[in-house]
Amino acid sequence: MSLGHSAALVAVMAAVTILLRFLPFLIFRADRPIPAYVVYLGHVLPPAIIGMLVIYCLKDTAVTAAPYGLPELVAALSVVALQVWKRNSLLSILSGTVIYMLLVQLVF
Repeated sequence: MSLGHSAALVAVMAAVTILLRFLPFLIFRADRPIPAYVVYLGHVLPPAIIGMLVIYCLKDTAVTAAPYGLPELVAALSVVALQVWKRNSLLSILSGTVIYMLLVQLVF
């Protein structure tokens, strides 16, 4: 792959990324109200996406063999507890990941 081809690929990817970032501002201008279905999707999609990510992360958990999904359960409960307590998603997810990795590497 030549340097020009690589540069063209990067330029196209950058243009598409910029377009996708600015498209909502172009479509939903301040002078027009936001459609009700867009507001609805803004409310229901974030919890739905989080739910799908949880299902995806836990889909291969072996509950019939040792350690019976215990590291996953402890990490998931710690994420929930930290989220309820601190209301900080980044802290909750990062802490749950660290707890899971420590359990898997050092305990189980």
